[in-house]
Amino acid sequence: MEFVGKSVNRVDGIKKVTGSLKYVDDIKMHGMLYAAVKRSIYPHAKIINIDITKAKKLKGVVDIVIGKDFPKRVGLYLEDKTFLAVDKVRYRGEGVAAVVAKTEELAHKAVDLIEVEYEELPAVTSGVEGLKEDAPLVHPDLDKYKWAPIFFPKEGTNISNHYKLRKGNIDKGFENADIVIENDFYIPHVQHVPIENHSAIAKMDAEGFLTVWASCQSPFAVRQALSVAFDIPLNKLRVISPAVGGGFGGKAGTTLEGIVIPLAMRTNGKPVKLTYSREDEFVNSFVRQGLHARIKTGAKKDGKIVAVKNEFIWDGGAYTEYGVNIAKAAGYASTGPYDIENVHSDSICVYTNHPVGGPFRGFGMCEIHFAIEQNMDIVADKLNIDKVKIRKINGLKPGGVTATGEQLDVCGLQECLDEVVKDIEYYKKEESNEPNKVRAKGIAFGFKAPSMPNNVASSAIIKINEDGTLHLLTSAQDIGQGSDTVLTQIASEILSIPPEKITIKTGDTDHTPYEWQTVASRITYCAGNAIKLACEDAKNQLLELAQIKLGIYKRDLELKDGNIVSKIYPDKKVSISELSLGLSMPDGSGIHGPIIGRGSFIPPNIRDADKLTGLGDKPVAFWTFGCQGVEIEVDIETGKIKVLNVASCFDVGKVINPKLIEGQVEGAIVQGLGTALFEELILKDGKVLNPNFVDYKIPTFDDMPKMIIKFVENAEETGPFGARGIGEPSMVPAAPAIANAVYNALGIRINSLPITSEKILKALKK
Repeated sequence: MEFVGKSVNRVDGIKKVTGSLKYVDDIKMHGMLYAAVKRSIYPHAKIINIDITKAKKLKGVVDIVIGKDFPKRVGLYLEDKTFLAVDKVRYRGEGVAAVVAKTEELAHKAVDLIEVEYEELPAVTSGVEGLKEDAPLVHPDLDKYKWAPIFFPKEGTNISNHYKLRKGNIDKGFENADIVIENDFYIPHVQHVPIENHSAIAKMDAEGFLTVWASCQSPFAVRQALSVAFDIPLNKLRVISPAVGGGFGGKAGTTLEGIVIPLAMRTNGKPVKLTYSREDEFVNSFVRQGLHARIKTGAKKDGKIVAVKNEFIWDGGAYTEYGVNIAKAAGYASTGPYDIENVHSDSICVYTNHPVGGPFRGFGMCEIHFAIEQNMDIVADKLNIDKVKIRKINGLKPGGVTATGEQLDVCGLQECLDEVVKDIEYYKKEESNEPNKVRAKGIAFGFKAPSMPNNVASSAIIKINEDGTLHLLTSAQDIGQGSDTVLTQIASEILSIPPEKITIKTGDTDHTPYEWQTVASRITYCAGNAIKLACEDAKNQLLELAQIKLGIYKRDLELKDGNIVSKIYPDKKVSISELSLGLSMPDGSGIHGPIIGRGSFIPPNIRDADKLTGLGDKPVAFWTFGCQGVEIEVDIETGKIKVLNVASCFDVGKVINPKLIEGQVEGAIVQGLGTALFEELILKDGKVLNPNFVDYKIPTFDDMPKMIIKFVENAEETGPFGARGIGEPSMVPAAPAIANAVYNALGIRINSLPITSEKILKALKK
């Protein structure tokens, strides 16, 4: 191919490295006003009274709103959230009032003057606790909420979704097993910590048109939620996302947008801005949900797994509208990438009085694989079977069957395993040069499918300019993954026009076409397909006109180097620019008009799983499979773990841009390393104790391992040029591979994240 499969430089690279790319917080407007939020000091309490009298008297304060002013609930999957608390607060830090003032300093002073009277209530501080019959109800009115029919809240409890998967005969499976083992694991909350904090600006004009500038991954989903919350018709609500400085899922839904809008409605056309502090970012944006996992496994002596019973209890936080879908995704992937005949899984999302749980890179797969892949190593040890061999025996292959009963036509998992075993030199024993340090290797599988409804659409428009250059319009957001570049390459390939002649425009609901969301590792696949179709539409229009112009059947024409060229007589051609506005006829008339290509895409043949059993022959668009191996060095005097080497291989269908996809995987490895060794949102009685980079640790340059990154290309039948998503799956195996390496080094099984030096030393002393 001419452009696909090549390491084209990022189309947004110069803007980013020079700092000329403008993010929301860079935007300055005439008459700008600033917002601040009064937040709860309790994790769970009734609001008795909010006194804003003193705050309103402060000079420079424009207005103040409270939750009762805008009480409508919103949610993409489950409508359980208001932007400011109405009757009670459900987590420590929840907004109860918002101030708009002439300066940020004045807004914060006014917040301090707001007096709130509470009646403290008992708090739910873990998912397991929230399941108890006598647990306080975080949402006693759950029965009055609206939710999508694929989710199953349980009224009168803290259960916001219970996904069940029942395959085969679990009791018979355990009866036939030679060994049965049971293991428990715990994964704590973590934060996304993007470089760019959340920021939003809202402005309403005299005619009632509202414009919102937001650092969001999904402008159309945000627009829809805000339209419902504030009863604004979609033709009067515009959402612009000029640039996103890192997302990882944390900017997928609505957060502070719903706070600035009611204030902007009261400022006579002046814009209102709110930017989260880093502390706000830790507490008041989405966090990754905590997970308690229990896995019961039955296996034969030869290593074949015959039965698995899983229980995943998710600490969903105060509002779980995104969390219900994470529980669903974990449910249908609950066995990991293994072919197991008998499965019984319960994945339960539970309301707690913790910060709001939401999407985080991996969407539940990182969490469940930490348990699944360690459990697989434990089974191998019990059976005295090699840990690569047990994955060879049970790992999915072409023709294999997933937990939901889907038979796979394409699966490169075993190929990925072979590559990783070779590249990490898995069977080569490495010795440290220092007597107090031990080296070892570990391995883990990972897989993920896009977790999305089966009818969500992507669309694209391609406009050909008079000089033969192009404008590509899409609402897929580049949140750092390089989608602007990859989507441009797809357009280049179809129209045979170099990327530098294409300008991509994204993220403006008034001017770019519909895109469901930039989530689920679906953009290359879904938006890529829409763009491919839009370009093929434009290409067909050009060929139709060139057929008339050149007197050659369009089947004998092709696009090449900015021209439509005869395949037989290359000197017979017409430039794309000449046909961009249509065709001029000899009599002076014209036909067709400007070339505008349109494309839309919905993944084909996706069907909802059975509501009672969770079984389905095609519940997802595709699966991305892969494997990672790590080599670590552990200091047995300090407990410190150093990840030395990582080998990674994933079946991505088709590599569109080698340089960018390697960068994706490198970032995923390091982010996975961070959750494995450092990251934990420490919560005590509902309070976040480490909402800063002093106490919340993330990897630094010193923690970067050497990496060998490879890909297998078994084409995805419905993907653009065979491609499937990789952004999230590549993070999934990192933490369990490290945990397995720790056991192989020290004989210590750490069943909770992060695997800190303190945990290592404590286990060694035991």
